[in-house]
This record gives sequence, structure tokens and C-alpha cells, in this order.
Amino acid sequence: MARTRVLVRPLTALSAGLLLISGCGSGAASENTASGTSDKAASGPVVVATTAWEAALAKAAGAKNVTSIVPAGIRHAPDYDVKPSDLTKVAKADYVLYSSFEPFAGRIKEAAGSDAKMIELNLDNTPSKTTANVTRLGRAFGTQKAAGRWNTTFGKEWESLHKKVQASWPGGKAPAVTAQMFTTWAAKLAGAQMVGTYGPEAVTPAQLSKLSAKKPKFVLDNENMSTGTVLPGSGAKQLSIANYPGQDLDLLAVYRKAAQQMEKAFAGS
Repeated sequence: MARTRVLVRPLTALSAGLLLISGCGSGAASENTASGTSDKAASGPVVVATTAWEAALAKAAGAKNVTSIVPAGIRHAPDYDVKPSDLTKVAKADYVLYSSFEPFAGRIKEAAGSDAKMIELNLDNTPSKTTANVTRLGRAFGTQKAAGRWNTTFGKEWESLHKKVQASWPGGKAPAVTAQMFTTWAAKLAGAQMVGTYGPEAVTPAQLSKLSAKKPKFVLDNENMSTGTVLPGSGAKQLSIANYPGQDLDLLAVYRKAAQQMEKAFAGS
């Protein structure tokens, strides 16, 4: 009997040890699960944008988990050929951002999961449209405070850039410019005298004659929809203004770059 009791005790201790180990393992698993949930909550909703432009607006609005389907390096985003892997990203999104002028918008809608919320954005870099888009997305994502902070920063940045470009006006007078219809915001940033617009199609001979007669000093072309030299032989200096941000999805950088281009061009004229 004494021998039997000796055998029972180690087994009991072993069982207790196994229970203790099992308990520790269960606790670790729960901790990892909680950590994963916390990480997902911290990153916010999964936002998939068709281009870097929509993605930059989402980032400005406070979204952290943002993906752009069209690579930032693509100059003319609507020409991008959507891949099956791109559509897979859309299927896993909480929010899908797109613009109606993008030819692949229909495929994006079809690929979106049943729980994904589709948000169509009116893309325009004018201050009123930009702040309206950021505010709208902030409300959708539940990041209103972050969106509000960004809009405040943007307002101050716009005023600062406007003053810098204005200080470079040739002879202290607002230069006459013509702008592609999607770069008129740059003319406003410069405080320039806009004497005409064109596009998005190539300028016709009649338009060429009309615009040249107004004698603009500068042409603010759209880098992302360029049709080549707009007013050949007119003597107007053409600048390529980008609407889309780079890989860093920094929308403010778009305004800074345009301001620097115009400031340099105006000062050198």
C-alpha cells in the first residue's frame, strides 16, 4: 500500500503541473487575441482607395490603414489596368473610395464586399472641396477631431504659400495665366489673373487663337492629363502642375510643390 501511495503522488503532481501549464497557455492565447484586437482597433477601419488622391484625403481625415490601388507613380491614374489582386483588396475593405470619372469604378463597386461602404469623392484641389472631402471622411471614419486638425493646418499652409507666391509676382503685378480646368486651384493659390481655361481635351485651333489673343504669361498645365504644349508660339511659359500626391500620400506636398514651381517661374520672368 505504501508503494501505491508513492506512485499516486507524482501522478497528482504531474496532473497539477499540466493544469498549471495549460492555464498559462490559455492565458497567453487570450492575451495575444486581446492584443490583436487592440491593434486592429488602433489602426482603425480598412480603407481602400482607387488612387493616391483619394488615399491622401483618407489619410488627412485621420485614417491609418489606407491602401491605394493605383500606384502613386502612375501619371494618368484612369488609364491603370486593374488587376485581380487589386480587386481582392477591395473585397476586404471597410470603406472603398472612388471617383466617378475613373473608368474602373464599376469593377471596384462589383468587387466590394457586402459590408464595405462605398464613398464617391468629387476630386478637386480647391480649398473648399478639399476641406469638405476631409470633413466628410472624418465623419464616416469617426475621426472628426483628426480631420479638423488637418483642415486647420491646411488653411494656414494655403495662406502661407499664397503669400510666398504673391511676393514673387513679376513687377509686383499678378501675372496673366491660363489653366487646364483641373489646375485652376493653382492659379488661385498664386493669386494670378486667370484669363482663360482649357481641357480636358486638347486645345482646338479656335481655342488656341482665342487663348493666345489674351496673351497669358504662363500656362498651368495638368501633369496628370497633359496634352502636350498648349499654346505653341505664344511665348507663354508652361508649368506642369500635379494633382496627385506621391507614395507618402501627403496632400499638402501637392500644394507646396505647385507653389514652388510658380514662385520660381514668376521670379525668373
